[in-house]
Amino acid sequence: MNKIIDIVNVSAGYDNNPRIIKNISFSVYQKDFLGIIGPNGGGKTTLLRTIMGLIKPTEGKVSFYNSKGNSVSKINIGYLPQLNKIDRKFPITVHDVILSGLSMSGKLPSFALSFKYRERVQEVAQQMGVDQLLKRPIGELSGGQLQRVLLGRSIVDNPVLLILDEPISYVDKLFETNFYKILDDINSRMGIVLVSHDIGTILSTVRNVLCVNETAHYHCGTEISQDWLNKAYDSCPFEIVGHGDVPHRVLKKHH
Repeated sequence: MNKIIDIVNVSAGYDNNPRIIKNISFSVYQKDFLGIIGPNGGGKTTLLRTIMGLIKPTEGKVSFYNSKGNSVSKINIGYLPQLNKIDRKFPITVHDVILSGLSMSGKLPSFALSFKYRERVQEVAQQMGVDQLLKRPIGELSGGQLQRVLLGRSIVDNPVLLILDEPISYVDKLFETNFYKILDDINSRMGIVLVSHDIGTILSTVRNVLCVNETAHYHCGTEISQDWLNKAYDSCPFEIVGHGDVPHRVLKKHH
């Protein structure tokens, strides 16, 4: 698989702390499924913002590549934010939320174009299982329904890469199971970067893992050493144990 993003020796942050992440290097590939884990305050969100171009690196370089492996200035990235960052009181329907994910820059409105967009919204709504809710205001949706709508918005423009920030927070376990089935289907068409505090789910879902705590360690596959986990999460030590298909995080004795 060709690279779509190459991050080399990147440091980034904000005015009051310009190096929240330090000397990070890794690559994301076509149809990759990369899980990003790490403690709170370790720089996961800063890294996402840097990938999406919302923050410029203070050091290092972020490069993008098209499907042929040629360097380009940017790629189409879909983004699913944390659910608690969404204003559910905003007066907008499910249809218009999904529609807002389509790129219309430089295109003049026309009947043919409008029909094409409506067809695409309907297609994605069916994939997400929300096609019967298209006229409903988002304030009337359950947490799981809203998350499927927002996921639809993030993929409606056929991005090369989908970035998800804590996508299963504030939803029930039944939705969580169905959500990862949807992601598996989406991954057949595009790369995915998934940030989650749920290490057990990450290890049972993704192909590769990036452990972020100011610096980063890339793991090809999902084999992560207990030693790294102890160092990364020293404020709340735990160990990973496995039984069945899903590994679990077990809290160890606190001192």
